[in-house]
Amino acid sequence: MKYKDRNLVLNFSNTYSKKVANSLEDTDWIDCSDISGTNMYCTDDAADEIKRRLEEYSPKGVHFIDSGNYHYMTEFFVEKLDCKFSLVIFDYHNDMQVPMLHSFTSCGDWAREVLEKNDNLEQLILIGPSQKNIDEIEGLAKDKFEKLVCISLRDLERHKAEEKLECVKDDVPLYVSIDKDVLSNYYARTNWSQGKMSIDLLERILKRFLIDNDIIGADVCGERNPYEPIPEFIEDRAINKKTNKLLYDILTKVIG
Repeated sequence: MKYKDRNLVLNFSNTYSKKVANSLEDTDWIDCSDISGTNMYCTDDAADEIKRRLEEYSPKGVHFIDSGNYHYMTEFFVEKLDCKFSLVIFDYHNDMQVPMLHSFTSCGDWAREVLEKNDNLEQLILIGPSQKNIDEIEGLAKDKFEKLVCISLRDLERHKAEEKLECVKDDVPLYVSIDKDVLSNYYARTNWSQGKMSIDLLERILKRFLIDNDIIGADVCGERNPYEPIPEFIEDRAINKKTNKLLYDILTKVIG
């Protein structure tokens, strides 16, 4: 099948309206709000239906995928890649928990599934978690653990990230996944605990990757719960909308 290369806005929790997609160039709006079994945990039936709706789309482009509860969507995009690649994840959490429900993909273990099951994956570069979250990664086989490069919030604060970035292979393209909870709450308001990264630092890291690697696609999650009290929601949505546009502009420039 020949895929369509389009930017996408995936609406699960009624966070996004069609107006969001219409405000961005070459962007389609995919409504998934009617699919049951998607919030935090994705059932097999839900996964099949999501993949059916995305069947014609390639993993290239920028994909907005709602709140962090749906971060597992990254796994569905990268499994479409038919070449060797590395996955760069900006996230305040590791998303590599030992699965509680082995039959379901979840927002807490999807990255572990990619690391353990995707044969095309060369490396998984995790940027921005607390050191505590990194230390909690456990139970990986030696060959999978060796594919993992972790750069903690502490590494970034102490300017030790460059040494670890030197470990990133330069002979494969990258897919980038950004959970806005890696950012400080000045730049984003999410439904999870957040880090302290700035947009400027995130952009500098992306440009550092471009020295040696192509970026073939990206996604962004980390929206706020749309059912929070109205005053807070209006303020949070305005902050996230501004950051989403900044990330869209940054990513469309770096994706080859």
